[in-house]
Amino acid sequence: MGSSQTKPEFLTVLAEKQVEFGQTVTLQCETNTEALIPTWEKNGQKLECVEGKHKTVQTGKMCILEIANAQEGDEGNYTLTLHNKEGTASCSAMVTVELSEWRTVEWKQKPMIEKLRSFKIANDKVSELRFLLYGPVGAGKSSVINTIKSIFERRQFINCLAAAESSKSHTIYYQKYSVAQGKFFPFAFNDIMGVEKEKCEGVLTDDIISALKGHVKEDYQFFSTHPLSKDSTYYLTNPSLSDMMHCLVNVIPADKLALIKGDFIRKMKAVRQAASRMGMPQVVFLTRVDRACPMTKANLRNIYKSKKIRDKMRKCSNLLGIPTNCIFPVGNYHEETGMNEDINCLMLDALTKIVDWANDYVVKCSNKQVHVE
Repeated sequence: MGSSQTKPEFLTVLAEKQVEFGQTVTLQCETNTEALIPTWEKNGQKLECVEGKHKTVQTGKMCILEIANAQEGDEGNYTLTLHNKEGTASCSAMVTVELSEWRTVEWKQKPMIEKLRSFKIANDKVSELRFLLYGPVGAGKSSVINTIKSIFERRQFINCLAAAESSKSHTIYYQKYSVAQGKFFPFAFNDIMGVEKEKCEGVLTDDIISALKGHVKEDYQFFSTHPLSKDSTYYLTNPSLSDMMHCLVNVIPADKLALIKGDFIRKMKAVRQAASRMGMPQVVFLTRVDRACPMTKANLRNIYKSKKIRDKMRKCSNLLGIPTNCIFPVGNYHEETGMNEDINCLMLDALTKIVDWANDYVVKCSNKQVHVE
């Protein structure tokens, strides 16, 4: 009779790996027996080993996988399954490959704050550049405003209620949040009711377009059943360039891109088309990046080395038709109680770009007679 086998178990399991582009990845673990057959998988599929790229080794009770010259295609979830006639056991680990940095950020906030402090709007009749934030409930529109206000107030600002994981919008009234401090920081952000998941309810497309054109007065209460009427006291009949929005900021959650589809995409594109007809710049703030990418959660400065974030940006670009260079992954204050310069710098990097584009729009509108329907 042959010797009996022991059911395979792991004494140590595979460890998560984060490596730089071009490095060698080594995944290894220790088992309780040598009498087993190891099988490697990547993302749920059998790993097809390539000579010179992959090397699998079983030395005593150690099982090892080496991946040479790590490329972005090597990123994924690797699983080792142990087999013998007594049973099986599996464990998995994520391999993350840091790409060469494909967009740079100035990780010092002071120069960017000074640039924004000294910013001058091209038209003296426009006191503030105005930005309309639009997106699904829970995307972080209100958190974006809180983060921006926190940067310039130099303390946590939480007056703009955030919907967090709620499916209902906390923003019911049309509100403007000014950053201005005297003649400095002439910027304002308007928060609008979010689009809700259920039957794509929430803010109506007509109201968003009216807000872009400057027809909606502050404190207007949104309704998901009917748009703002021209007869309403909250309807501004002849808006000036100062009343209009100067940039549309689509706020999209990076970790929930797969849920944004169908009616919501059609609604977003209708708003985008209206903004395009006006010649208005449009950008995306891609939020919740810490939840979309473990590497970014561990260190926000890795954001432009992350394949996951780059892929999310490309997917967002394809969904909304907005160029990737107009998409900015950002971090918001939502768990922190103190100030974080990396969060500030990522937001400031986006702000320094979009204020220039909004100002260009003011110049363009100033050079021709602005007619708003």
